[in-house]
Amino acid sequence: MKAVGYRKSLPIDAADALIDFETGKPEPKGRDIRVAVKAISVNPVDYKVRKRAAPPEGETRILGFDAAGIVDAAGPDVTLFKPGDEVFYAGSILRQGTNSEFHLVDERRRPQAEDAVIHAGRRAAADLDHRMGIAVRSPRGGARQEF
Repeated sequence: MKAVGYRKSLPIDAADALIDFETGKPEPKGRDIRVAVKAISVNPVDYKVRKRAAPPEGETRILGFDAAGIVDAAGPDVTLFKPGDEVFYAGSILRQGTNSEFHLVDERRRPQAEDAVIHAGRRAAADLDHRMGIAVRSPRGGARQEF
């Protein structure tokens, strides 16, 4: 799989401060889910990890803390998710990062279903619009709504 990482903590303008590389697809064990990563964000944790924590000699550290994607596989002890579930989450700095095609995350970190987050975000936006006295058009092209 493709990934982005670093081998040494170098200034960001150095040619090999960040590198694209190929690595093996991780296999889920225990309560891990494997996520086919569809989106990532840059988190301040990424900057701090790259600046302060060099990987062991000869190894490459994958950066990334936040991700959204689709569960691709689940370890044998997983009970909360199944392949096909859409999730987003913050990973762990103790593991490889999310800037890769696939990522392992322990289900106990409580990845969230994207639909629930999108609904919550829309509701929060509608509540804010209501407080400001703004009429909102449905994102699906429906009639104007007052909340």
